[in-house]
Amino acid sequence: MLYYLFDYLDREYDLIGASVFQFITFRAGMAAFFSLVITILFGKSLINILRRKQVGETIRDLGLHGQMEKKGTPTMGGIIIIAAVVIPVLLFARLDNIYIILMVVSITWMGLVGFLDDYIKVFKKNKEGLAGKFKIVGQIGLGLIVGLTLYFHNDVVIREFAEPVSVDEGQIISSIPYEDVKSTKTTLPFLKDNEFDYNLIPFVPEDYTWIIYVLAVIFIVTAVSNGANITDGIDGLAAGSSAIIGLALAIFAYLSGNMIFSEYLNIMFIPNTGELVIFCTAFVGACVGFLWFNSYPAQVFMGDTGSLAIGSAIAVLALCIRKELLLPVLCGIFLIEVVSVMTQVSYFKYTKKKFGEGRRIFLMSPLHHHYQKRGLHESKIVTRFWTVGIILAILALVTLKLR
Repeated sequence: MLYYLFDYLDREYDLIGASVFQFITFRAGMAAFFSLVITILFGKSLINILRRKQVGETIRDLGLHGQMEKKGTPTMGGIIIIAAVVIPVLLFARLDNIYIILMVVSITWMGLVGFLDDYIKVFKKNKEGLAGKFKIVGQIGLGLIVGLTLYFHNDVVIREFAEPVSVDEGQIISSIPYEDVKSTKTTLPFLKDNEFDYNLIPFVPEDYTWIIYVLAVIFIVTAVSNGANITDGIDGLAAGSSAIIGLALAIFAYLSGNMIFSEYLNIMFIPNTGELVIFCTAFVGACVGFLWFNSYPAQVFMGDTGSLAIGSAIAVLALCIRKELLLPVLCGIFLIEVVSVMTQVSYFKYTKKKFGEGRRIFLMSPLHHHYQKRGLHESKIVTRFWTVGIILAILALVTLKLR
């Protein structure tokens, strides 16, 4: 909203300093600052409200050190994360941008699904929360909205140039012919010709490509949101890991939305995705600000309200900037947490059927609980997972040139 106000003041009254709102970098910085301020200033008030409402976490005794001490810690803290992302985005981003609209819808949609889950757990005293099938319905619903919008909306295009963009003494040559085209191309990491087109999937007629694309979007949204949900098991792990991922996506969004940098790096130029940097920096600010209260020992948990929201936001961000095939690297922490659960359950069932007794690969899954069982302190586990997350984010960024 402030973008339009200052744009008007700049055009009509030539207000000094108003033109600074034209710069994405300035608005992104302000979004990060406001996000941090909102989270830190209002986080304590939210915690007090949750305590008064007795919105405490129900702890199942898994025999982990210090686990039962967390009983009664306020949950549903993801509300403050969502607010700290959405408010700065509404203030500083261009609200006519389809990508911004999609991101606000995505984080709010899955936040509401997570809120219902937490509400049932806390107020209905049902430890199972929202039935799994209803969570899946929510994720599929969001996947349909995102997939159909990205495939059919006229503003979702890539720019193809008739010849390479060149620069003369710092000035872009404006006469270069280009065409904005509808395309299902995405980035394929580590390869020289690093583009993959959903249209070229064998045995799928072009008229049905949208079905394949939408199914892929549904899978990605479901997988990443569930990955974030599973990762949210110890203090600060999900929020810190998400902040690292969000920062990497901010860099990708800025480069993909800038004609000069995209040409220099020989990557796909996607018009209008530069605005996503504002969402990314607000997202990072919210996650970092939430760590003020969520780092060990946590004063509040994000609950499914937060974990499902941040997971879906990461998935949709990657889809918007056509980096979804990089998610296994960028979200490697989420991936290994999910894989640890899947392999543990599968191996247990297999050995129980074969030997009559279930056996385990890990002491406990998800993986972070395995290390807890081995006696490592929560803070050490989280710090090491963050370190791995930073390495994976750097590796993802290196793919801009490593192919």
